[in-house]
Amino acid sequence: MNKLIKYTLTSIVAVSFLNCTGDFESINTDPNGISNESLTQMNNHIGGSFTPMFLNVFNVTPAWNYQLQQNLMGDVYSGYMTPPTPFAGNVNNMTYSLMDGWNGFPWSDAYENVMPFVLDVKNAVAVGGDESGVKFVHLANIIRVSAMHRVSDIYGPIRYTKFDDFATTGEYDSQEVAYNAFFNELGDAIDGLAAYENDTQFIPFDMSSLAGNIALWRKYANSLRLRLAMRIVNVDPVLSKTQGELSLNSNAGLLETIDMKINTGFSHPIATISGSWGDIRMSAEMESILSGFKDNRIEKYFNPAEDASLAGAYKGIRMGIAIEAKGQYVGHSSIGSVVDGETMQWMTAAEIWFLRAEAALRGWSNAGDSKSNYEAGVKASFTQHNVAGVDAYLADNTSTPKDFVDALNPANNITYPSTIKIAFNSNGTNEEKLEQIITQKWIAMFPDGQEAWSEFRRTGYPKIFPVVINNSGGTIDTNIQIRRINFVQNEKNTNNANVTKAITLLNGSDNGGTRLWWDVSGSNF
Repeated sequence: MNKLIKYTLTSIVAVSFLNCTGDFESINTDPNGISNESLTQMNNHIGGSFTPMFLNVFNVTPAWNYQLQQNLMGDVYSGYMTPPTPFAGNVNNMTYSLMDGWNGFPWSDAYENVMPFVLDVKNAVAVGGDESGVKFVHLANIIRVSAMHRVSDIYGPIRYTKFDDFATTGEYDSQEVAYNAFFNELGDAIDGLAAYENDTQFIPFDMSSLAGNIALWRKYANSLRLRLAMRIVNVDPVLSKTQGELSLNSNAGLLETIDMKINTGFSHPIATISGSWGDIRMSAEMESILSGFKDNRIEKYFNPAEDASLAGAYKGIRMGIAIEAKGQYVGHSSIGSVVDGETMQWMTAAEIWFLRAEAALRGWSNAGDSKSNYEAGVKASFTQHNVAGVDAYLADNTSTPKDFVDALNPANNITYPSTIKIAFNSNGTNEEKLEQIITQKWIAMFPDGQEAWSEFRRTGYPKIFPVVINNSGGTIDTNIQIRRINFVQNEKNTNNANVTKAITLLNGSDNGGTRLWWDVSGSNF
């Protein structure tokens, strides 16, 4: 409760600094306290706005908010986790009956706690008149892109480039327009922050593992640009390569040795959702891949099953099955020590190496060698989780994902639809190599299911099992699987004219079966 109060007060302070009246100084000056001028000199009138942004790219408290923002959406659709709980009698997101009451949280978290505070930073810097304040605008924009590309990758069109103008704030951009804005803002930040690499003014406000180091923030922005460049490779290969090569050749560098994490001051929400509530467990895909590969990371990602009949094995649950009661599967593997502590993962060094591996596969300049980058990515992940045995793992050219066997109902059994192996197959086709790269990337990005779901939709890898029960009424193809979330009901209630226009920016109807702009069917090459 004390942490929640602290967070609330910080947010109130941020708002009060940035939305004061013209009489603020005369009314609120404390002759024995800190003056507004002193606060301005310490940049607190700007820095306070960063706290809600840091805490809402992933909402960290209360845990139920994260459960709806991330866990019962990206975490399950990525093939990472599955609930043992039959929410709403199994008529829920897991069986493709999309829950409007759940699925608006990624939107509301972004538009209540990220976008407005970025605007507050911009306004405070503009009013302050200090040219060096532009660094705070660049940093806020980097966080904004971190949040809003995730929102766009859930819904598609978003309110973005016209948000700052009251007259147009309700208007949507197509996902293509939004992505171009992301690239422009990241490019401006990477270039604009170069002059501030030795600046220390962000240190008191930085909640990340980058610790206010502007040079590292340039690396993160550049790494984020590389992520987004690869995201659009199938829909706009020219722009993808252009932006990707800008990152690979930038003097900013990439986050190849450090993970981007936020020090939230709160327990990881998944620790509560899995440990205290018992509402999330290991997925069938994670069991198939990690157990089949004999991957030692399984011991950090998950706990052995508590159900005595499973004899301490690591056991997952297939998504979209009939669950009679929570007690059936709750004894399966809960989430492990990977969610211990008070940090939230935004990006790993391992992801950067896998991006480089795919870039090399596609012939992008300065990408290096696919095999070397692939192996560096696996090693970075093993190092991140302090897991031994990486050399033997990378040399394994026989292990494959195992078929999934449901512990309670054989009707849910399924053969794993690939014989992918671990040791990099330099003689394979580009598609075969890509499956290896993305499968290992998928393992390494755990537990960030939203990013993993996006990569699955982009590439089709790794192979995710289809649901057994499909309650979508035909709007979502069982085999193609869910591609997006429909626009949120609150927007339809309060901003319907613009939502109606936004639907015309989609590639189909406003439902979970419509592909996003960058989600292109067919081969990856």
